[in-house]
Amino acid sequence: MDFLFLFLFYLALLVIGVITVCICSKIHCLKGLVRGGAQIFSYLIPECVQRALLRLLHYLFHTRNHTFVILHLVLQGMVYTEYTWEIFGLCQELEFSLYYLFLPYLLLIINLVFFALTCVTDPGAITKENESVFLRVYEFDEVMFPKNVSCSTCDLRKPARSKHCSVCNRCVHRFDHHCVWVNNCIGAWNTRYFLFYLLTLTASAATMAVVSTVFLVRLVMGSDLYLETYIDDLGRSQVVDTVFLIQYLFLTFPRIVFLLGFVMVLSFLLGGYLCFALYLAATNQTTNEWYRGDRAWCQHCPHMARPPSAEPRVYRNTYCRGLWSNLQEIFLPAAAHYERKKK
Repeated sequence: MDFLFLFLFYLALLVIGVITVCICSKIHCLKGLVRGGAQIFSYLIPECVQRALLRLLHYLFHTRNHTFVILHLVLQGMVYTEYTWEIFGLCQELEFSLYYLFLPYLLLIINLVFFALTCVTDPGAITKENESVFLRVYEFDEVMFPKNVSCSTCDLRKPARSKHCSVCNRCVHRFDHHCVWVNNCIGAWNTRYFLFYLLTLTASAATMAVVSTVFLVRLVMGSDLYLETYIDDLGRSQVVDTVFLIQYLFLTFPRIVFLLGFVMVLSFLLGGYLCFALYLAATNQTTNEWYRGDRAWCQHCPHMARPPSAEPRVYRNTYCRGLWSNLQEIFLPAAAHYERKKK
């Protein structure tokens, strides 16, 4: 189990780093910081190593591959192995409710179902056969989504709210973003699965954090450790404080304390991203639209050209129809609805 613990430690650091970079890359104010850090590293790392890293990064983030899907499943399996091996049995000895202890496993099953659905569901790929249908789903706002624009790669007219994904090499209806963790685009037909996947993943991490915290607190309270005293390095008697308790618990239950720290950090990162995703859903925006919103029709906008005499226009979200309608559009997209519109 020592090898498993060390492997989980380094894997956890890698995953937290990747998730943090993915989130930061979507935020304007942090994107420059990420670029600045990359420039600093370019002066420190040899050129041959830089080329190898760039090839690796291109493969990981700009081509479809199952690397992060496998990494996701391996990490999830290892976290639950640690939970079962270290926490489950000890909590039973302290007479925790079995419903309480089995909740993470229930969330795991639900999460894997929505994870699989997000991976395999067509996000809304635009083809010659359904192009005319998708062109009538959303109105063109003539700011971010002008009429009569074609995709030079797919040779298709671009419906409103669609975007060509360079990773999947296809245009996707109501494109949100490409997620490396599911090796698929997030679009009109799998956004609902992605939100449930993100919700259950956050809930499972938070539940593990709560169970681990309650276990450690009950352990301390039951042993009256917080009432004890100890002799410090100067030979003076000191009352046990919070720092001493944390050090004692880390030395006594290192795997549990590490697992608690990992799932807590993961809960905050995933929770923050979940709130952002729910905000987009409630306002009927996509990540792509939110990212480009304050750049559309700006003076130096690289996305589209405008006549020199045209006045600068500010993008406004014209697709918001109220909270209930917005959520209904995401959670009940119903491909059959588009087919009915075609008929």
